[in-house]
Amino acid sequence: MSLYTLLGALEIGLIFSLVALGVLISFRILVFPDLTVDGSFPLGGAVAATMIAAGYNPFLSTFIALLAGALAGFTTAWLNVRLKIMDLLASILMMIALYSINLRVMGKPNVPLISEPTIFTILQPDAIPDYVARPLILLVVVIGAKLLLDWFFSSEIGLAMRATGANARMARAQGIATGRATLAGMALANSLVALAGALFAQTQGGSDISMGIGTIVIGLAAVIIGENILPARRLVWTTLAVILGAILYRFFIALALNSDFIGLQAQDLNLVTAVLVMLALVLPMGKRKLKLLKKGA
Repeated sequence: MSLYTLLGALEIGLIFSLVALGVLISFRILVFPDLTVDGSFPLGGAVAATMIAAGYNPFLSTFIALLAGALAGFTTAWLNVRLKIMDLLASILMMIALYSINLRVMGKPNVPLISEPTIFTILQPDAIPDYVARPLILLVVVIGAKLLLDWFFSSEIGLAMRATGANARMARAQGIATGRATLAGMALANSLVALAGALFAQTQGGSDISMGIGTIVIGLAAVIIGENILPARRLVWTTLAVILGAILYRFFIALALNSDFIGLQAQDLNLVTAVLVMLALVLPMGKRKLKLLKKGA
């Protein structure tokens, strides 16, 4: 692979590491099967791209996109907590609704940003080419998000949220408002996903209605890969693991698509994704079986 391809894979991997952090919060910390991700990712891109195209500041547009994602996640949790709709069904309903909402926000299937200013064009130093500057800027954003999450989940509110996911009944017995914790946690998770969508739209030159397809699979793959390469009990290491998992996932994708002897092409991306997720799920079970065989021997 060329340096350009490697940096491109790193760039996309860093963006999807924000998705992986959001999925970590919903699936692992809150134990909430959240498919809203497939809608909140393009929602972030739609809001940011539409506002930037309308002449708004890219930083303000990205922040509003983050808030829009938080609202989407909050609504999913509200359907579950207040209306007692099953968590998985609530997220599916929100994902379906967001498809129409995203079309409404953009007013058309896609919004181009080719000639518009973005966060990356504003922050990019003149001496550094864009394909190098973008990963560096994203690295700062991801590190900042990781550190803020580590600090938040060590605070009283964060610990209450973790207790809610670990054992909701026990948490309620300790006086924790588990409903509020779920609402806040889902808002936080989808705000990270929407932030990733806003950044993705700005790096790819626009937002498209179909850009969220398969986002949840990518996020889960990153979490599973990360947990297997860096298993840890402490959350500070787990957040690092899922970031590494997202980056490795994109490197595997780039390697597969750029290996001539395999013969894969761009249209095989979903196939490669499915195979990687299956391997990430099967390999841990293989490791456990080997350990049991060694103990039995």
